[in-house]
Amino acid sequence: MALKKINKELHDLGRDLPSCCSAGPIGDDLFYWQATIMGPFDSPYSGGVFYLSIRFPTDYPFKPPKVKFTTRVYHPNINSSGTICLDILRDQWSPAISISSVLLSIYCMLIDPNPDDPSVPEIANVYKTDHTRYDAICREWTRKYADSKYN
Repeated sequence: MALKKINKELHDLGRDLPSCCSAGPIGDDLFYWQATIMGPFDSPYSGGVFYLSIRFPTDYPFKPPKVKFTTRVYHPNINSSGTICLDILRDQWSPAISISSVLLSIYCMLIDPNPDDPSVPEIANVYKTDHTRYDAICREWTRKYADSKYN
């Protein structure tokens, strides 16, 4: 079942992938993918290219994939190991959710963080109390870790 759904996801991505994202298997292992998300234009992540790993469980689509940033990101919902705090990757997962939808949700999360459900409370606090500083740190990290010209 999992392999059939993963193959369908791969086929669908070839036809209907958001322009801000890309994804596909690493080598011959269909259960392990790499994805990229372009930093949203009107955000402090603009200009960045962010890499993610996607691991599909053997009981996919009944369990969510494990999606993690491999590029460092300053964000209240992304911790230092790249783990993403996003409800559809946890308790709100549904077998009807596609990888394309997951990537688009992560892209939107970069634009609109959820500081009320943070994985990094310190960053959430900066976001809530000093948005100018938050944006400056995001831009600095994007330039340092996700700038396509240097990485």
